[in-house]
Amino acid sequence: MLQTKIRYITVEQMREVDRLMIEEYKIELQQMMENAGRNLARLAVRKFLHDLQTYREVIVLAGPGGNGGGAMVAARHLFNWGFPVSVYLSHQHEKYSGVPGYQMKILKNMGLHIGESDEQISSTSTALIIDGIIGYSLVETPRHGAANRIIWANSSNIPILSLDVPSGIDSTTGEIFDPAIQAMVTMTLALPKTGFQKPGIQKYTGELFVADISVPFGVYKRLGIFREELPDFSKDEIVKLPPLT
Repeated sequence: MLQTKIRYITVEQMREVDRLMIEEYKIELQQMMENAGRNLARLAVRKFLHDLQTYREVIVLAGPGGNGGGAMVAARHLFNWGFPVSVYLSHQHEKYSGVPGYQMKILKNMGLHIGESDEQISSTSTALIIDGIIGYSLVETPRHGAANRIIWANSSNIPILSLDVPSGIDSTTGEIFDPAIQAMVTMTLALPKTGFQKPGIQKYTGELFVADISVPFGVYKRLGIFREELPDFSKDEIVKLPPLT
């Protein structure tokens, strides 16, 4: 495929992508979440865990939305691959319903530790933090448990891998709320978001990758996006984005 320049999209466009996948193509949120979480786990191993002589703990910070659900899928895969994994919630337990709640039940059945939103985190042997607190749906400054988890992660001196967008960043504008995750690596989904083009945002996103969640080309076509503007997932489901010039 002849590659031109990868398209960056807004939150509204991403919401339309999700809507079309679910309503017209019958690709359910759970399927998208599985693709996102599996790729997040693969990237975690590739970038942070592949050369560890002994398996060290991965801490997953999970919000109650789709972002948290995807992070919990990643937790399941990493646990199955032999890594010690603990999940810590950013909101009260009862906030986790629908597909994210379903993912949490799976982890509980597998015996993973699920820490409540006010539980203190022990990170003495932690190799990686996965940020799944808030995704592209951010509308205001993170508060309460979400803010506390972000502040803890930034102060931990442990590498952070963010799913889709670092928690506390507006995906469309690139506005940085206080607090906001400062990730070493961000794996965004389907297409990169326009907020990643803001000057200086790399301090928060770190190295940028985009992952395939099996969006049909017809969805992109409806949005006026050409095939040449899409990442080439034919060789790898996770593609590194070139630095913006």
